[in-house]
Amino acid sequence: MADKKMHVALLFGGNSSEHDVSKRSAHTVYDALDKDKYEVSVFMFTKEGFLLGNEDSMKIFNGAPEDEIVAEATKDVDFSNPLANLQNLSEVKDVDLFYPVIHGNMGEDGTVQALFRLLDKPYIGSGIASSAISFDKDLTKQILTLHGIRNTRYVVVTPENKAEFTYERCAKELGETLFVKPARQGSSVGIHKVSNKADFDAAIEDGFRYDFKILVEETINSPREVECSVLGNRQPKASKLGAVLVPESDDFYDYNNKFVDASGVVFEIPIELPEDLTKEIQQMSLDAFRVLGNRGMARMDFLVDENNVPYFGEVNTLPGFTNISLYPQLWAVSGINYKELINKLIELAIEEYEDNAKLHYDFQALGSEKLGKGLLTDEDKK
Repeated sequence: MADKKMHVALLFGGNSSEHDVSKRSAHTVYDALDKDKYEVSVFMFTKEGFLLGNEDSMKIFNGAPEDEIVAEATKDVDFSNPLANLQNLSEVKDVDLFYPVIHGNMGEDGTVQALFRLLDKPYIGSGIASSAISFDKDLTKQILTLHGIRNTRYVVVTPENKAEFTYERCAKELGETLFVKPARQGSSVGIHKVSNKADFDAAIEDGFRYDFKILVEETINSPREVECSVLGNRQPKASKLGAVLVPESDDFYDYNNKFVDASGVVFEIPIELPEDLTKEIQQMSLDAFRVLGNRGMARMDFLVDENNVPYFGEVNTLPGFTNISLYPQLWAVSGINYKELINKLIELAIEEYEDNAKLHYDFQALGSEKLGKGLLTDEDKK
């Protein structure tokens, strides 16, 4: 009798600006999964956060109009029930492993990872805390700075302190040209490059549409954005490097470049940089992966100035997985093809789950008094 296939559930969609990108990533992952080895189901979170069942998700996956399917699937749903969004969750009871392909909100911020933890199932990618911290650019930079990993100078503007952080003050501290970006947002949504008070004030107000914490960063005069893919758990490996060069007419690698019109963008994969610079970026990537507690995969983004000094930009814990996405392309040129990469990510997810399972002690059997006093012995923990 043949071994039972592992049941893998792809989760895609979500309520972020990257909803459609997530759908494309999920398609590519689905096609690359070895169907002789895995049974694959798909579950889509709608733009409103409703979890569709496998049948409806597959219809959308295969090209049926999303709005029509969602309207029909939710027409009788009682949304006054706080658990209505998850009414199809019972379908995942036989799932062996979750593969989230949800970019941005819900996918990378720890939300769906908490759901997997409650379900006590292995899943690909970083855990709850690591995902939440890595998604928050401010918290990421605080941890990087604490560990001596070079990144751009910045200040944080909130509705409470925005009167203090005027353009004049920020320009004096960080330079006349500034980047304004929401702390917890992806795909360059809400990001503005400004060099005067009017644009600065407008950028701050636009940022508050997406978050109540806005980063104002110094500008690094960088002709290219350099990327490094990281793979692993506690002993991660770094890929060869790639670079993104945007047209001179564009200020930075924005949402339009990424998802609307990439015709003017040039990708160098791999990019040949001086050996010491390459090693420095790879080591910074590995160091960031470790101190942020990342697991499975992450794409690390850098800016390199005219003096070849690299500055850590941000981390993407669930990077894009389309055919043109940088994360898998960088591993392809590093010797790991798409199918091998997905198999490795599944192995890493199971490894992490099994490692964490070793930490689950039966505290109830030990008695609350002993536990409360911190008197657990090595014998108790066996």
